[in-house]
Amino acid sequence: MRPWLPPYRGEVTLHGEAFGDFIEASGHDVLISERMAEAFRADGLTGFQGFHPVEVLRVRRRRKKSQPLQVPCYFAVTACFGRAALDVAHSRLRIREPVTCMECRSIGLNTIHGFTLEPGTWAGEDVFRPRGKQGSIVVSERFAAFIQRHALTNMKLLPTEEYVWDTSRLGPPTGAPVLPLE
Repeated sequence: MRPWLPPYRGEVTLHGEAFGDFIEASGHDVLISERMAEAFRADGLTGFQGFHPVEVLRVRRRRKKSQPLQVPCYFAVTACFGRAALDVAHSRLRIREPVTCMECRSIGLNTIHGFTLEPGTWAGEDVFRPRGKQGSIVVSERFAAFIQRHALTNMKLLPTEEYVWDTSRLGPPTGAPVLPLE
């Protein structure tokens, strides 16, 4: 994927009546509100990189309202690519292709019905993308407490054991993963 380069400009789609503190963007970037960025830094959390100010050029509304909106300041950040690795042997996965690269841990997944990280691979980042599951942002319990303490919005946190990705509706795997690590 190509990185988002300056100038950092974009449009935001508003689904409710208020702007959220966290917005998914394209690629590996996400937008966080200035309030969230300041609290993240003040609390000494780790894992977000960048903190580039974003100019919001346009706001699209899903619900029509005539009131003008005050758009908060946003920053483009990227969750770091951590050393933590998906534990294929102890996760509930349907795999169509085995791991071909032990560094990136990229595997062909059909479904995920809960996953865990390989012991000893997580370096303690509060926000990161694990090897083997780079498309998802994983957070620490410390980050979950941070979200609650600051009443930050537009994020749904889910324990990794409860995470389900099954677009083809194949259901959970039975037994061990279909293909082991090579």
